[in-house]
Amino acid sequence: MKIVTTDEIKEMDRRATSDFKIPSLLLMENAARGVVDAIEKKMGGVAGKRVTLLCGSGHNGGDGIAAARHLHIRSAKVHLFLLAPVEKQSGDTKVMLDAWIAREGVWQVIGSFSQEEMIETLSRSDLIIDAILGTGLSHQVAGEYKNAIDCMNNVRQNFNIPIVSIDIPSGISADTGEMMGAAVWADYTLTIALPKRGLFLWDGLEHRGEWDVIDIGFPKKLIDQADIKVNLAAPAVFSPATTPDHSPPRVGAHKGDFGHLLVIAGSRGKQGAAAMTALSAMRSGVGLVTVALPQSIDTLLPAAMEIMTLPVLETSEGTLSLPSESMLLEAAKGKEAVAIGPGLSHNQETVRVILNLISQITAPIVIDADGINALATDLSVLKKRHRQTHGTVILTPHPGEMGRLLGSSADVVQKNRIEIASQFAKDWDVMIVLKGAHTIIADPNGDIFLAHLGNPGMATAGTGDVLTGIIGGALAQGMDPRDAALWGVLLHGRSGDMASRVLGERSCMAHDLIEKIPEASSTLSSPASQRSGPRKGPTHRSRRATRGNPIYTRRNQ
Repeated sequence: MKIVTTDEIKEMDRRATSDFKIPSLLLMENAARGVVDAIEKKMGGVAGKRVTLLCGSGHNGGDGIAAARHLHIRSAKVHLFLLAPVEKQSGDTKVMLDAWIAREGVWQVIGSFSQEEMIETLSRSDLIIDAILGTGLSHQVAGEYKNAIDCMNNVRQNFNIPIVSIDIPSGISADTGEMMGAAVWADYTLTIALPKRGLFLWDGLEHRGEWDVIDIGFPKKLIDQADIKVNLAAPAVFSPATTPDHSPPRVGAHKGDFGHLLVIAGSRGKQGAAAMTALSAMRSGVGLVTVALPQSIDTLLPAAMEIMTLPVLETSEGTLSLPSESMLLEAAKGKEAVAIGPGLSHNQETVRVILNLISQITAPIVIDADGINALATDLSVLKKRHRQTHGTVILTPHPGEMGRLLGSSADVVQKNRIEIASQFAKDWDVMIVLKGAHTIIADPNGDIFLAHLGNPGMATAGTGDVLTGIIGGALAQGMDPRDAALWGVLLHGRSGDMASRVLGERSCMAHDLIEKIPEASSTLSSPASQRSGPRKGPTHRSRRATRGNPIYTRRNQ
């Protein structure tokens, strides 16, 4: 599923009417009907339910006004607050307003009600629908719109009345996810036609609640022809030919058929990072794993007996020393892939070793943690690698590490995740896996994917090492680097979701993800997962609790 900017969805709207001859009024009607269908399904019917809508003057307001009519037709008790004078309504929105007025529904226009009246009406509602500001927002929210948003949030918090936002929570930038002065805290966002970037970024991630997509009838050809670089990463992006084979190995198969991964990781006190990287690679299906680590911790590696180790020369601090470089380069020969970084430390001698290895190893490399911190001191080593003679580099930074690569901060990265990841991938000819809520996968060719699996319980020590091992294992098994990054992120997220369902988000630990890798891998590779995409799958949850909200009662039972 493609994820769009404001300009991209405007262009698709234009082409839908000009090139495909679909009346814009029909698109708005389809949006409204789809919104009400989704709400009716969620609430188990709307007949007799008290629904209050707050509508602005643009297309978002028009969608809301049209939705009010459909709710009224289905016997809901509808109250509509119009937050812009009637004379400011135009085009399709004015048509929808005239149709609503003709039904003699209950409605009030700005100036005819007080803030106290609005709060009283909202607090007696079963559901509030936000249709104030859509994708066109480009300035700070102020005045009556801000007052209305504050009223909605107040009632939601104090009276537990759920809010459904149409397209995007009002006050959230559809492009950046930034809160523009004030924003609705939605329990459920029904985004129109295609998801907007702002739903997956910054404040938008927290404000959106659950989300789903309303199909308004855009032709498949229109969507396929749109030049949109950002996609939702889901199991459906893989064909059965590119996913690991979970059928029984052929008779005569041997461990060498499934690749050999070299893991260069660990230092005194951080041998667990090396162990988790190696174990997750083994669980992901690689045939052989060798862990190269300082010799003093070789016998302390808390890993499975199946993992081989290569003790190398170390510094006085128990980290990789310069004399270990030749041993490591020799060990990398003949390996299908190499994972570098977890737990290696910031020791300056070790940093020099890491940089030399990155520039000379010819196999595909996945670099994480201290490997990325080392790169931040000298990015030029990436230019010494050429994809024609060296394997692709995959970097898996968290926002802080990405900030170090850029000489910036995690906050700057978080405010512009997509563009930063994409530009770095292009500039340095690498794959970027920018970790976080909705991990971003960006390749050097400009393609970008946002992952929708995973949960806040994965924000714990060691889960990044698990991801490194999974991606390294996929590379060693011969997957294309982009597929390896995508597969690794999805498998990592699915494993985390499975572990959290059993143990709870607060109690989940990194090794719990490792134990779930086989089951998670099987579900991602199954024919059912290949057929299902986010449009037909379960709706997506935010981290905020929704217990007690009437809109969720049926589901929670």
